[in-house]
Amino acid sequence: MVWSTFHYDNSYSRMPAHFYARVMPELVPAPYLIHLNLDVAKLTGVGLTSIELQELLPVLSGNALESQYLPLSMLYAGHQLGHWVPQLGDGRAIQIAEIIDADKQRWALQLKGAGPTPYSRNADGRAVLRSTIREYLCSEAMQGLGIPTTRALSMVGSDMEIYREEIESAAILLRTAPSFVRFRHFEVFASRGLSEDVQRLADYIIAQHYPDLKNLANPYAALFTQVVDSIARLMAQWQASGFMHGVMNTDNMSIHGITIDYGPFAFMDG
Repeated sequence: MVWSTFHYDNSYSRMPAHFYARVMPELVPAPYLIHLNLDVAKLTGVGLTSIELQELLPVLSGNALESQYLPLSMLYAGHQLGHWVPQLGDGRAIQIAEIIDADKQRWALQLKGAGPTPYSRNADGRAVLRSTIREYLCSEAMQGLGIPTTRALSMVGSDMEIYREEIESAAILLRTAPSFVRFRHFEVFASRGLSEDVQRLADYIIAQHYPDLKNLANPYAALFTQVVDSIARLMAQWQASGFMHGVMNTDNMSIHGITIDYGPFAFMDG
């Protein structure tokens, strides 16, 4: 089966149960491949070029996951458009696994648009082809500009009807990042006075992504400094390129200092 020779993990699934919800993607009818990003496949160490298309599609669409996948959606809270929202979560994103490449780098694999989760707030959890193409193209443009970003491994389409302002066709994006932990993940536990969970999440981030900080006198202050520095650099790169995110809420700010969640965005003309 697909990618069976690679080492899998889903390290976030080992966090306490209230950090996330177990969820399986919903079947999408007659999926078809729109695009496979061979650059990202090479980056993550996944040798997709030798895999038959019909074997690949069930995983890229979320229709068939192997036993080593542990799909989940993450809990968080956050500030949205100036207002505090105490209960949010991955409403249409499902992290299916992490691949650990030959350099021991973790790459989280997340399906966007693969159906509802417990955090969908009565929405359908789906994505439409139009917005999926926009996210894919802009993330690759940001990569070309040298601006840190999530990247998409694949786009899968379906003729399934999705109801928005009008009827549109469905699409599923499989995107990658070192992790999909954001400011909002810390906020939900801090807002509830769960200081032990805040520390537990910080310990997880340090252990998985910043192990050099572990033996410092104050690894938490060092992590905070690391995040602040990476976000400041990212903001400067956005401004230098005329990029406007559109929804700079804390739920769209990665602790890795990468551009994430391409909803409404634009580039200034001059």
